[in-house]
Amino acid sequence: MKSAAQTRRYVMAARAEAAEETGRRIVEAFLGRLMAQWYDEITLDRVAEDAGVTVQTVVRRFGGKEGLLALAVKELAARINASREVTSGDVARVVEGLISDYEQTGDTVIRLLALEEPYAAIRKLLDFGRSEHRRWVAGTFQDALGKLTPKVRERALDALVIATDVYTWKILRRDMARSVVEATAAIRSMIDATIAQFTQL
Repeated sequence: MKSAAQTRRYVMAARAEAAEETGRRIVEAFLGRLMAQWYDEITLDRVAEDAGVTVQTVVRRFGGKEGLLALAVKELAARINASREVTSGDVARVVEGLISDYEQTGDTVIRLLALEEPYAAIRKLLDFGRSEHRRWVAGTFQDALGKLTPKVRERALDALVIATDVYTWKILRRDMARSVVEATAAIRSMIDATIAQFTQL
């Protein structure tokens, strides 16, 4: 038979687990909206409805849309990092993972980029995303970049960041209406040409 103290601990643990699950549902509901809508069109009423909770619960847990945005982008970043995780130097798989990521998240990121001026919270998150993308490029192509002098390395890194940027994907897939295969080949060509050019300097 459980003691009163054990029963209290069990109840508290169950409540904490339920609260954590509720928090996850709310963040997922917001992320689902963010993947399909403009940030300024999302309402807490809809997020609460999607998560099966009240607006008061959302506000109490996250303070509002900015609090939800920070956690949703953190979850999105984790998914992006997982999809891009490949062996350094394997350019074919790098581009495959990059395109796969952008096919799922690219339109969302483009919408956020369009709103970074009026929303300081979005701009802050996008600045972090830019630095993370540059860090990812530097690590992914470290074998080729490591052979260059610091000045040339920085120029090559700039070019690789541009070649793998979400705007490059957007131009190919949305503006030019290229297929996934064509966009993949184009980005692969840009990466190969950049590496070839700078390793010859």
